[in-house]
Amino acid sequence: MNILITGVPGVGKTTVLSRLAERLGNSVSGFITEEVCEDAHRIGFDIVSFDGRRGILARKGIKSPYRVGSYGVELQSFEDIALPTFELVTDKLLIIDEIGKMELFSQRFRDAVTHALDSAQTVIAAIMRKSHPFADAIKKRPDCKLIEVTRTNRDSLPERLIELCGE
Repeated sequence: MNILITGVPGVGKTTVLSRLAERLGNSVSGFITEEVCEDAHRIGFDIVSFDGRRGILARKGIKSPYRVGSYGVELQSFEDIALPTFELVTDKLLIIDEIGKMELFSQRFRDAVTHALDSAQTVIAAIMRKSHPFADAIKKRPDCKLIEVTRTNRDSLPERLIELCGE
Protein backbone atom coordinates (compact mmCIF):
# COMPACT_ATOMS: atom_id res chain seq x y z
CA MET A 1 0.00 0.00 0.00
CA ASN A 2 1.24 3.48 -0.90
CA ILE A 3 -0.23 6.59 0.71
CA LEU A 4 0.85 10.08 -0.29
CA ILE A 5 0.10 13.17 1.75
CA THR A 6 0.31 16.62 0.26
CA GLY A 7 -0.64 20.15 1.16
CA VAL A 8 0.48 23.74 1.18
CA PRO A 9 3.86 24.49 2.77
CA GLY A 10 3.61 24.82 6.53
CA VAL A 11 0.29 22.98 6.88
CA GLY A 12 1.85 20.22 9.01
CA LYS A 13 2.87 17.33 6.74
CA THR A 14 6.10 16.70 8.64
CA THR A 15 4.25 16.90 11.97
CA VAL A 16 1.72 14.33 10.74
CA LEU A 17 4.51 11.94 9.75
CA SER A 18 6.46 12.55 12.98
CA ARG A 19 3.38 11.78 15.08
CA LEU A 20 2.70 8.68 13.00
CA ALA A 21 6.27 7.47 13.60
CA GLU A 22 5.97 8.18 17.34
CA ARG A 23 2.79 6.11 17.51
CA LEU A 24 4.28 3.16 15.62
CA GLY A 25 7.73 3.17 17.24
CA ASN A 26 10.12 0.50 16.01
CA SER A 27 7.81 -0.64 13.21
CA VAL A 28 8.87 2.28 10.95
CA SER A 29 11.90 3.19 8.91
CA GLY A 30 12.55 6.28 6.86
CA PHE A 31 13.20 9.92 7.61
CA ILE A 32 11.74 13.35 8.20
CA THR A 33 13.07 16.79 7.35
CA GLU A 34 13.29 19.42 10.06
CA GLU A 35 13.62 23.18 9.79
CA VAL A 36 16.81 24.60 11.26
CA CYS A 37 16.39 28.04 12.81
CA GLU A 38 18.82 30.57 14.17
CA ASP A 39 17.62 33.66 16.02
CA ALA A 40 14.02 32.82 15.04
CA HIS A 41 14.91 32.75 11.31
CA ARG A 42 14.95 29.61 9.18
CA ILE A 43 18.44 28.99 7.84
CA GLY A 44 17.90 25.55 6.36
CA PHE A 45 16.72 21.99 6.74
CA ASP A 46 18.16 18.82 8.24
CA ILE A 47 17.32 15.24 7.37
CA VAL A 48 16.71 12.99 10.38
CA SER A 49 16.34 9.23 10.07
CA PHE A 50 14.16 7.26 12.47
CA ASP A 51 17.24 5.31 13.53
CA GLY A 52 18.77 8.53 14.88
CA ARG A 53 21.11 9.77 12.15
CA ARG A 54 21.05 13.45 11.19
CA GLY A 55 22.58 15.40 8.32
CA ILE A 56 22.28 18.64 6.43
CA LEU A 57 19.72 18.76 3.64
CA ALA A 58 20.02 22.45 2.79
CA ARG A 59 21.36 25.70 4.20
CA LYS A 60 21.45 29.34 3.28
CA GLY A 61 24.94 30.35 2.23
CA ILE A 62 26.04 26.89 1.09
CA LYS A 63 27.63 26.88 -2.34
CA SER A 64 26.05 24.05 -4.29
CA PRO A 65 25.04 23.45 -7.90
CA TYR A 66 21.71 22.28 -6.44
CA ARG A 67 19.63 25.24 -5.26
CA VAL A 68 16.09 25.92 -4.17
CA GLY A 69 15.57 29.63 -3.59
CA SER A 70 18.27 30.88 -1.23
CA TYR A 71 19.16 27.35 -0.05
CA GLY A 72 22.08 25.29 -1.28
CA VAL A 73 21.27 21.56 -1.18
CA GLU A 74 23.83 19.17 0.33
CA LEU A 75 23.09 16.21 -1.94
CA GLN A 76 25.76 13.87 -0.53
CA SER A 77 24.68 14.45 3.06
CA PHE A 78 21.06 13.87 2.09
CA GLU A 79 21.85 10.62 0.26
CA ASP A 80 24.07 9.37 3.10
CA ILE A 81 21.13 9.60 5.53
CA ALA A 82 18.10 8.95 3.29
CA LEU A 83 19.16 6.07 1.07
CA PRO A 84 20.06 3.55 3.81
CA THR A 85 16.55 3.95 5.28
CA PHE A 86 15.15 2.34 2.12
CA GLU A 87 17.35 -0.74 2.64
CA LEU A 88 16.13 -1.60 6.12
CA VAL A 89 13.79 -4.46 6.95
CA THR A 90 10.90 -4.40 4.47
CA ASP A 91 8.30 -5.50 7.03
CA LYS A 92 8.47 -1.97 8.45
CA LEU A 93 6.37 0.94 7.31
CA LEU A 94 8.53 3.29 5.22
CA ILE A 95 7.96 6.99 5.92
CA ILE A 96 9.43 9.47 3.43
CA ASP A 97 9.41 13.20 4.23
CA GLU A 98 9.47 14.29 1.56
CA ILE A 99 9.38 13.76 -2.18
CA GLY A 100 10.11 17.42 -2.85
CA LYS A 101 12.18 19.74 -4.97
CA MET A 102 15.36 19.49 -2.86
CA GLU A 103 15.25 15.70 -2.58
CA LEU A 104 14.49 15.19 -6.25
CA PHE A 105 17.89 16.51 -7.29
CA SER A 106 19.09 13.01 -6.37
CA GLN A 107 18.58 10.40 -9.09
CA ARG A 108 19.49 7.72 -6.55
CA PHE A 109 16.65 8.95 -4.31
CA ARG A 110 14.21 8.89 -7.25
CA ASP A 111 15.24 5.31 -8.00
CA ALA A 112 14.84 4.30 -4.34
CA VAL A 113 11.38 5.90 -4.17
CA THR A 114 10.25 4.12 -7.33
CA HIS A 115 11.58 0.79 -6.08
CA ALA A 116 9.84 1.22 -2.71
CA LEU A 117 6.52 2.15 -4.33
CA ASP A 118 6.80 -0.89 -6.62
CA SER A 119 7.50 -3.22 -3.69
CA ALA A 120 5.14 -4.92 -1.25
CA GLN A 121 6.34 -2.59 1.52
CA THR A 122 3.84 -0.10 2.92
CA VAL A 123 4.97 3.44 2.06
CA ILE A 124 3.62 6.70 3.44
CA ALA A 125 5.23 9.76 1.90
CA ALA A 126 4.79 13.50 1.86
CA ILE A 127 4.91 14.74 -1.71
CA MET A 128 5.22 18.22 -3.11
CA ARG A 129 1.98 19.85 -4.11
CA LYS A 130 3.44 21.91 -6.95
CA SER A 131 3.86 20.35 -10.34
CA HIS A 132 7.06 18.42 -11.04
CA PRO A 133 7.34 15.66 -13.67
CA PHE A 134 8.56 12.97 -11.26
CA ALA A 135 6.17 13.91 -8.45
CA ASP A 136 3.22 14.24 -10.85
CA ALA A 137 3.87 10.75 -12.22
CA ILE A 138 3.86 9.32 -8.69
CA LYS A 139 0.64 11.12 -7.79
CA LYS A 140 -1.03 9.56 -10.86
CA ARG A 141 -0.03 5.99 -9.99
CA PRO A 142 -3.10 3.79 -9.48
CA ASP A 143 -1.42 2.13 -6.46
CA CYS A 144 -1.08 5.45 -4.59
CA LYS A 145 -3.79 7.04 -2.47
CA LEU A 146 -3.41 10.83 -2.28
CA ILE A 147 -4.60 12.65 0.86
CA GLU A 148 -4.63 16.43 1.26
CA VAL A 149 -3.40 17.66 4.66
CA THR A 150 -5.38 20.64 5.93
CA ARG A 151 -5.48 22.57 9.17
CA THR A 152 -8.81 20.83 9.83
CA ASN A 153 -7.65 17.21 9.38
CA ARG A 154 -3.98 17.30 10.36
CA ASP A 155 -4.48 16.40 14.02
CA SER A 156 -6.58 13.33 13.25
CA LEU A 157 -4.53 12.23 10.23
CA PRO A 158 -1.92 10.06 12.02
CA GLU A 159 -4.72 7.86 13.39
CA ARG A 160 -6.41 7.71 9.97
CA LEU A 161 -3.13 6.68 8.35
CA ILE A 162 -2.71 3.89 10.91
CA GLU A 163 -6.22 2.67 10.10
CA LEU A 164 -5.54 2.78 6.35
CA CYS A 165 -2.37 0.74 6.79
CA GLY A 166 -4.05 -1.78 9.07
CA GLU A 167 -1.40 -1.28 11.76
